[in-house]
Amino acid sequence: MNIVVIGKSGQLARELQQLLPESVSFLGRDDIDLVNSERLFSTLGALAPQAIINASAYTAVDKAESEPEAAHLINCDGVENLARYCKSTNTFMVHVSTDYVFNGHKGVPYMPDDTIEPQGVYGRTKAEGEKALLKILPEQSCLLRTAWVYSVHGNNFVKTMLTLMAQKPQLGVIDDQIGTPTWARGLAQACVFAAQNCTKGVFHWTDEGVASWYDFACAIQELALQKGLLKSAISILPIPSSQYPTPAKRPPYSVLDKTSARQAFSTIQPQHWRSQLAKMLDAL
Repeated sequence: MNIVVIGKSGQLARELQQLLPESVSFLGRDDIDLVNSERLFSTLGALAPQAIINASAYTAVDKAESEPEAAHLINCDGVENLARYCKSTNTFMVHVSTDYVFNGHKGVPYMPDDTIEPQGVYGRTKAEGEKALLKILPEQSCLLRTAWVYSVHGNNFVKTMLTLMAQKPQLGVIDDQIGTPTWARGLAQACVFAAQNCTKGVFHWTDEGVASWYDFACAIQELALQKGLLKSAISILPIPSSQYPTPAKRPPYSVLDKTSARQAFSTIQPQHWRSQLAKMLDAL
């Protein structure tokens, strides 16, 4: 199947490179202009994909608060242009969104059809991208929301924690934000399945289980010590979000319900976040 991946250097794109054959085209910012629809149509037209996986996004959550235009260009305008291309060529599109489209106050796992109410610029621009996709391409797209993504590539919470745990005698980590860590490898597998099977609809895909950032940090240290990635343990203290203010609001509870995804993605199933973390640390 002729698949084109939008994105080249991000965590998800790097994992997709491990799963897809060398013949698949990965288009970075130097290869495709998501904002210029004429150039985008020309670039993709030459490749004539049967499916597109959009693994590109503006993901700097706090920076987006001071760069709303830049976030909107990639997270909304770019998605809209890709959807229009797919509409005109009968191409299937897989698009990845985020738990940040929800306000985080529901208290139980969010369903794919729950009302979205983003709290910051990043979440709003991702929500606008979702709306554009579902308006233009409802019958030829798979919208996958995910959360707390990490991998061996790029900058992420796991690698930051490992660095800090090796340097500092003590860490304070937020314990009142609840979600689900997600290894980018599992998310990449879901994207490939959706593209190859044209799995239409809105779905949630994270690893299984629930954790606070504090729980996640404790697990990172425990497993890293077992695997020899850290030499000694440090004290990790739970702290409230109020002690670590950020420019952007985070949803306090953003666990995503994956019931429909488990049914639709029949040959792959989400794995518990601790086992996925162990696999990532082995790879690291």
